[in-house]
Amino acid sequence: MKKQELRLITLSIIIAAIITAIKFYAYYVSRSVVVLSDALESIINIVAGMFAFYSIFLASKPSDRDHPYGHGKIEFFSIGFEGAMIAFAGIGIIYNAVLHYIHPMPLANLNKALWLIALGGVLNGLTGWWFIKRGRQLHSLTLEGNGKHILSDSYSSIGVIAAVAIIDFTGLLWVDPLASFVAGAIILVSGFKLLRKSVSGLMDETDLDVIDEIVDILNKHRQPAWIDVHNMRVQRYGNSYHIDCHLTLPYYYTLETVHDLVSQMEKTVNGNFSKGKAEFFIHTDPCEPACCHYCQVPNCPARTEAQNMTITWTKENVLPNRKHYAIQAAPEA
Repeated sequence: MKKQELRLITLSIIIAAIITAIKFYAYYVSRSVVVLSDALESIINIVAGMFAFYSIFLASKPSDRDHPYGHGKIEFFSIGFEGAMIAFAGIGIIYNAVLHYIHPMPLANLNKALWLIALGGVLNGLTGWWFIKRGRQLHSLTLEGNGKHILSDSYSSIGVIAAVAIIDFTGLLWVDPLASFVAGAIILVSGFKLLRKSVSGLMDETDLDVIDEIVDILNKHRQPAWIDVHNMRVQRYGNSYHIDCHLTLPYYYTLETVHDLVSQMEKTVNGNFSKGKAEFFIHTDPCEPACCHYCQVPNCPARTEAQNMTITWTKENVLPNRKHYAIQAAPEA
C-alpha cells in the first residue's frame, strides 16, 4: 500500500512542477500579480509533495523499540507542514497584492495568460480530485491532504481566470491586486484548516465518526458474553488505529475463554472496519450482580435477577470510564 502512495506522491510532484512552469510563464507574459499569486501557490505544491513523500516513506517503516506504535504520526506533521506552507503563501500573496495596489504595474498578453491559467487549473482540478479519492481508498491522510491542497489551487485558479478576464475586457487595473488579495485570503484559510487537522491528530482528539463506526460494528456483531463496553479511547497512527477499552465478561470464565472473547472482538472490528487496521488493548472486568438486569448471557449460573433491559452502545455510553449500571434503556418487548 505504501508503495502505491509513494508512486502517487511522486506523480503529484511531477505534475505540480509542470503546472508551476505553465503558471510562471503566464506571469512572465502578462506581469499580472494575481497570476503570480497562483504561480507562487503552485511552488508550495512541489515542496509539500516532497515532504509528503518523506512522511509516507517514514510511516511505512514498522514499529520498533523506540516507536512501539509505529511511525504513522508523521502524517499529522506532514499535513501540518503543508498547512503552514499554504498559510505563509497566503500571507505573501496578500502582502504582494497590497504593494501592487499602491504601485500598479502595466499588464500585457492577458488573453494568452488566461488560457495558460485555465490549462493549469484543469490539470490541478483533475489531479486533486483523484488524489482525494485515492487517499480515502488507501486511508492515507497525507494523500488526502495533498489532494485537498491541489484541489484548492484549482479553485483559486477559477478566481484568477475571472479576474484576468475582467481586466482584459474592462482595462481596470485595480481588479488585479484586489483579486490577488481575495485569492490570498482563501489560501490562508485553507492553510489554517490543515493546521487545525494536524494539531487535532497530534493531540489525539477523538474522531467521533470513527467511534460511531466501531460502536456500530460492536452492536451489529454483539456476543451475549460482551456484557459491557466502556472507557473507549481511539488513537490514530497513519492508517492504523489503537483502541483501548474496558470489556465486562462473566466473572467465572476461564482465562482461556476470556482470551478467545477478546480476540473475537478484535477480529470482528477488523473484519468490518472501513478506515484501516485496528489494534485493541482490552482491559477485562469481571461482572457484578448489578450487571444482571442488562446481561444477555443465557442460563447464567450466577444470575441474581432476570434481564429486563438491553443497552444499545453509543459514543455517549462507551467513552466514559464507568459501567452501565445506572444507564436507563428501553425495556425489552
